[in-house]
Amino acid sequence: MNSIKRVAVIPARGGSKRIPRKNIKEFCGKPMIAWSIEAAKASGCFDQIIVSTDDTQIAKVAQQYGASVPFMRPAQLSDDYTGTVPVIRHAIKWLEDNGQSVAQVCCIYATAPFVTSEDLRRGHDSLMHEGCSYALSVTSYAFPIQRAIRISGQGRVLMFCPEYFQTRSQDLEEAWHDAGQFYWGTVQAWLEETPIFGEGSVPVKLPRHRVQDIDTQEDWVRAEWLFKALRGQGV
Repeated sequence: MNSIKRVAVIPARGGSKRIPRKNIKEFCGKPMIAWSIEAAKASGCFDQIIVSTDDTQIAKVAQQYGASVPFMRPAQLSDDYTGTVPVIRHAIKWLEDNGQSVAQVCCIYATAPFVTSEDLRRGHDSLMHEGCSYALSVTSYAFPIQRAIRISGQGRVLMFCPEYFQTRSQDLEEAWHDAGQFYWGTVQAWLEETPIFGEGSVPVKLPRHRVQDIDTQEDWVRAEWLFKALRGQGV
């Protein structure tokens, strides 16, 4: 086998519904996916950067920015219900079936323009030094989740955890969530489809101002404002 020790896999299917063609829509002067590819290249972490897609136009854009597209993702892994882990597992199996051995794989989302090369390097260091299955990007909630409220079917306000009504915010445990940028993982974890959110994973903590979901047009506009502001400050 040819030895490929570290691989980045960027999932980028063509069927985005809420923001059509989101993966290659122009974001601050470049196709969205270009920012992920360029961060992966700048990190120096990878022997190969692969885009897993079912879309020929996405494949062409990815190749223009320096990623490889050695296969087209099959239709059964390209619908709205396919999770991340099976897509990465498919890429690993394709590499192995074509004579390439892999040690670590990092899934980098195509819609993560705030991902940085430094954070990718931190993730790899964590994976190597902590003896874990995964190292993933996380950020903290801006408000204590224990004091979250919901609106009932009758339009009334109810607390999810009423036992914390009298507890001061500073006395509540801080909560974190997936930042939606990258997951470093061992080949064994990906192939065995080990759950990403579990005791075998360690966090790579990101500041909240560098994390933004982009699922709606409103999200998109806000993300571009934030991205330009950060770039203007050299962040």
